[in-house]
Parts: sequence; C-alpha cells; structure tokens
Amino acid sequence: MTDSRPGASRDAPRIAYDGRLVCALEVTDLERSLDWYQQALGFEVVHRLDAWGWAELSTHLPGVGIGLGEVEQPHIEGGPAITFGVTDIDSARRHLESLDTRFDGETRLVADEVRLATFYDPDGNTFMLSERVAS
Repeated sequence: MTDSRPGASRDAPRIAYDGRLVCALEVTDLERSLDWYQQALGFEVVHRLDAWGWAELSTHLPGVGIGLGEVEQPHIEGGPAITFGVTDIDSARRHLESLDTRFDGETRLVADEVRLATFYDPDGNTFMLSERVAS
C-alpha cells in the first residue's frame, strides 16, 4: 500500500513501534506524586532513577505508562488531558474525591454518548475520566 499524501515518499522509513506508550509529566515533588498516583489511580512504580528525579509507573492499560519527572516549575498550561476510560465514573470519582482530588466542575454528559469528569494531580496536570453511555 502506498502513501498518497502530498509530499509522502515511497522510500520513507516507517516507524517500528514496540507497543509501549509513556506519557511524561512534570511534578514538583516526586515522592508526593508517586504516593498520589499509587493511592488515587492504583498505578505501580516499575522504574526509578532517583539521580534524575524520574519514575515510571504502570497503568492498568497494557503498554501504557506514566512517567514523572521532578522539576522546580512544572509547565502544565495548554498540555494534553490524559483520559482514562472507566466502567463506573461515579465510583471512580468518589474514590478520587475521598483523596481530596480537585475536579473541574461536575461530571458532564456529552452528546448523549459519553460522561466526562476532569480532574488534576497535585501539581495541576490535567486528567479525565470517560465513561461510555449505553445506547
């Protein structure tokens, strides 16, 4: 199959992905953040480089991880919102709220298709919970 996009070359190398995705986020306190990600989201530390202020956590999605890098001033404005699909958004939200997680308003219904709830980690990185609505 050839790429018919303008400027695409038949000889262009393709990227050989290995099935992993790490979403790297900046945090001000690695220990505090690791504790929050483990308690709030149930993630587990799989790799840690203390000399670099870096840790990687596994999620409940095969091949998808969260990387946390400690910095003095996280750059969080305008970044992506990592969205986790859940089967029970109300239960997930109650759990996060029990840990004093900050939410951006109420859970919203969008186009009668999906319910969304935006929340933030301790440094203000944006996340969303997403629950598909049965048709």
